[in-house]
Amino acid sequence: MWVDPETPHERYTWKTSRGHTWDLVMSDEFNTPGRSFRPGDDHLWTSIEKPDGVNDAMEIYAHNKTTTACDKASSVCSFQIELEDAVIQLQVWTSYLQTPGFENVTFFYRGGMVQSWNKFCIQGGMIEVRAQLPGALTETSGNPDILLDSSARARSLRYYPTWPGIWMMGNLGRAIFSGSTNRMWPFSYDACDPDTLTPTNQRISACDADPGSGMNPHQGRGAPEIDIVEGGGTTISSSIQVGPGMPPDFRVIPPAGENKLCIYSSSCETLGANIPGIPESVYLGTRGHQSWYQNMRYAANNFCQRNISEVQSYTKVEAALTVGIEDNMCSVTTCPASLDINSDLDYMNAEGDDRWGINSNGTCFSAMNSYMGEFICSAGNPDPSCKPLDGVPVLLQDGSSFAFQMDALSANWPVHMAVYTDFVEYQVEWVPGSNGYVRWMLSGDPLYEIPAKTITDPPQGASVQNPSKIMIEEPMYIIFNVAMSSKWGAQPPNPKNPCRGDGLDPVANAICDSFPMHLKIDYIRVYQDLSSGSNMSIGCDPATHPTCQWILDHLDEYEDEENKLVERIVDVEILLKRFQIGYLPLY
Repeated sequence: MWVDPETPHERYTWKTSRGHTWDLVMSDEFNTPGRSFRPGDDHLWTSIEKPDGVNDAMEIYAHNKTTTACDKASSVCSFQIELEDAVIQLQVWTSYLQTPGFENVTFFYRGGMVQSWNKFCIQGGMIEVRAQLPGALTETSGNPDILLDSSARARSLRYYPTWPGIWMMGNLGRAIFSGSTNRMWPFSYDACDPDTLTPTNQRISACDADPGSGMNPHQGRGAPEIDIVEGGGTTISSSIQVGPGMPPDFRVIPPAGENKLCIYSSSCETLGANIPGIPESVYLGTRGHQSWYQNMRYAANNFCQRNISEVQSYTKVEAALTVGIEDNMCSVTTCPASLDINSDLDYMNAEGDDRWGINSNGTCFSAMNSYMGEFICSAGNPDPSCKPLDGVPVLLQDGSSFAFQMDALSANWPVHMAVYTDFVEYQVEWVPGSNGYVRWMLSGDPLYEIPAKTITDPPQGASVQNPSKIMIEEPMYIIFNVAMSSKWGAQPPNPKNPCRGDGLDPVANAICDSFPMHLKIDYIRVYQDLSSGSNMSIGCDPATHPTCQWILDHLDEYEDEENKLVERIVDVEILLKRFQIGYLPLY
């Protein structure tokens, strides 16, 4: 295990939300300035030199945008990702063309990503990251929020244009290397049921008796995702992303004849298109079964200021749910604050009156994310659910064609200004297994929780099979990055164009003058249950879920000329002076 000797000894254990004591198995305090994360330079982290290709990204990742530095004013040393505005023109291979090939693409930002891929992975544990998120925060930025108290809600969306991420992915998929993630991401599925999922959609299927490359026979594998922190703006998203997803008969009703983005503002006129399950007569009356995932748990960010108009009464909400909600949208007196009518409303603990899902304090509250996943397709796939390409679709003939639904189980929680002006502690507890869970916390206080049963025992219908997935159990690695997207709510001025556009908008100019912006991470600490009988482990190639031979046999999918899998020759004496080591990685 890697434990930084500068981690305070009083932080060597963690008391979990269930009252158990877990032990520190990895930490990095980032107290040594000037570290390099280029391939082979660091024992834990590897930086990326590559254009981003997901979420309508507008940035490339560069090695020289990641480092460690110490701030003289605050005396805080941290890992830092710098994001700058810069026009970069590259030739990029694109499969989603009528004739796949290279095309000229212009990017408008340069940022950074580091991964612990194939170096440090865990199966279960608690991750704590103390971080400060990037934004336009200078006195000349024009951001009115910087005049507010640290507990005030961030309100001015346009001044937080970046898309920072602190997240995990299964080691069989390397983030932004699409050859490795196709048909791997985000599967957490170990069943052979061709009527539910066409086996070829999952690259390593439980239907396969001989998958080769060191894989276990008849074991479904994949690269699921756990997002500790995703996105900026005025809310942060915490989520898991898994596959295969639910069929349409269990999903929110799509808008008919109106902009499909109406769901993000709960302004859809189509009955049932705003919130899964309401109006009740539209869902249960026509489907005869529950929709979407059940019994998720939502809680408040009580570090932000109170808004009395958001205070809820459990009695009123419970009464409305008992009668059945027939409105096409939620109100503070009818729905849980989570906007999830299928969520857990039980007491949060044995002491106190707070309940999951009920905003009894009127503070910022986690709510069900309207983004619930996507239908994922290979280029040219003629499946009617896929977006057609111009011209004649070309279906891949090598068995690698795919078309399937993935699901995002996600909560958005409004943030207070301290996440931008100070460092705050983000935490996630992840327990694999049928009795496990994933719980997100802010400085120890719960924000959101997904019990294992939510994904292992989904609603079923009389005639439509809803796939039962497994609680995430893959060896997962850690990723830090800052992206720029034209797809999500947090966007820079003039998306898909240079930041300043024509230069005539003074507000846009002030925001653009605030670049470079920085994601700063004071430390990361990882804890696990080391008691006998624990199902947690460290390592990227465990016998239960091997990855090493598969990666070596498909190495071209995990690396390119700028991002080689470099064997690190570790100077043990130097490293021992800096870290207490229980094992050494190969790469």
